[in-house]
Amino acid sequence: MSDNHDHPEHEQGHEHDHDASEPGAPAPVTAEDAGSQALSEALKSSFAIIKIVMVILVIVFLCSGIFTVSSQEVAVILRFGKPIGGGAGRLLRPGLHWSFPYPIDEIVKIPIGQIQTVTSTVGWYATLPELEAAQTEPDPGPSLNPASDGYTLTADGNIIHVRSTLQYRINDPFRYAFNFASGTNLNLFTGSSNLIQNALNNALFHTSAHYTVDKALGDRTGFKEKLLARVNQLIEEQGLGVAVETSNLDLIAPRQVKDKFKEVDAAQQDWSNARDTARGYANEIVNRAHGEASALVNAGETARNQLLQAVEAEARYLSDQLPYYNRDPKLYLQRLQIEAFQRLMTNAQVEKWFIPDRADGKSRELRLQLSREPQKPTVKEPEKTDATPMTRDVRRR
Repeated sequence: MSDNHDHPEHEQGHEHDHDASEPGAPAPVTAEDAGSQALSEALKSSFAIIKIVMVILVIVFLCSGIFTVSSQEVAVILRFGKPIGGGAGRLLRPGLHWSFPYPIDEIVKIPIGQIQTVTSTVGWYATLPELEAAQTEPDPGPSLNPASDGYTLTADGNIIHVRSTLQYRINDPFRYAFNFASGTNLNLFTGSSNLIQNALNNALFHTSAHYTVDKALGDRTGFKEKLLARVNQLIEEQGLGVAVETSNLDLIAPRQVKDKFKEVDAAQQDWSNARDTARGYANEIVNRAHGEASALVNAGETARNQLLQAVEAEARYLSDQLPYYNRDPKLYLQRLQIEAFQRLMTNAQVEKWFIPDRADGKSRELRLQLSREPQKPTVKEPEKTDATPMTRDVRRR
C-alpha cells in the first residue's frame, strides 16, 4: 500500500504509456514538430511571395521594352549587336513598338527630320572654346606650330587656315544606316557622321590645293562653292544618304604674317582702283571715238545713198530722153536751151536796156545781168563845223 503512495508519478507514467499504446489514440505533440511545422508554413509563404515578385519583375521587364518612335525619326533594333529584320523592314517607322530590354536588344534612333551638324577644324589653328566664345585669339607665337596648329596648302605652296561647319539632313535613313557598314558592324550612326566629317576634311584639303593663296583670300564665295561641290561628290560616291543644306566657311591667312597680307591687300586695292579708273577713262575715250566714227560712217552712208539716188535718177532721165534725142537731135538741143532759159529767167530780176543798132550795121552782143545785187544807199554825212572861232582861225592858218 505504501508502495502505491510512494510512486504516484511512476504509476501515472505507466498509465500514460498505456493510454498511448492504445489503438486510435492521437500522437502526442512535441516542441520539435511545432517548429518544423512553423518553418514549413513560413517557407510556403516566402515561395508564394517570391513567385508574385518574379511575375511582377517579368511583367516590368517585358513592359520596359515598349518604346515610341517620334514623327521626326526612325529606329533600328539591334539584338546582340545585329539588326533584326531584312531590307527596309529593319527601319521602324513612327509609332509604338516593342523589343527585348537591354542588354538583349538595343534601340538606335535616326533623326531624319532634324538638321545635323559636323565641323572640320583640320585646317584651323589651335584655340580653346573659351577664347572662341569671347571672340579672342590665342597668341600666334613667332611661327606656326605643326604639332598643334592645323593648316592647308594652296596651289602655289602657301599656307592658309580654313575651317567649315556643314549642316545636312538625312534623306535616306536606310543608306545612312547600313550601306557603308561591312558585315554586322553596327556602330552605325557615329560611323556615318564620321564619314561625313571625313568628306568635309577631304574637301577642305582638295579645294585649297586648287586655289592660290591670293585667289582663295579674294574669292571666298567661289572657294565655298567648290568646297560644297566636292562634299556632295564624296557623299554621292559613298552613298551616305544625306543632303547638304548649307555650310559656313572661315578662311584667313597665317596670323604670323597677317600684317604683311594686309599690306598686300591694300596694294592690290590701290592697283584695282587705279586700273578701274584707267579702264573707265579708256572706255570713255573709246565710246566717244566709236560715236564719232559712227557719225562719220552714217554721214558717208547718207551722202553715198543720196549720190546714188541722184545718179540713178539722172540715168533714168537720160534713158527716157534718149529716144527723143535720136529722133531729132537739133530740135532736142533747142528744147533743152529753152528749158534752161526758162529756169534761169524764173523769179529773176531782169533789168531791160534798149541798145540801138550799130552804125556799121553789125550786130551787137546782148548781155543780161540777172539778179544784180541792189546798190546800197549812201548817206551824206553832215559837214563838220568848228566848235570855236579859235579853231577856225587855226585851221585857216
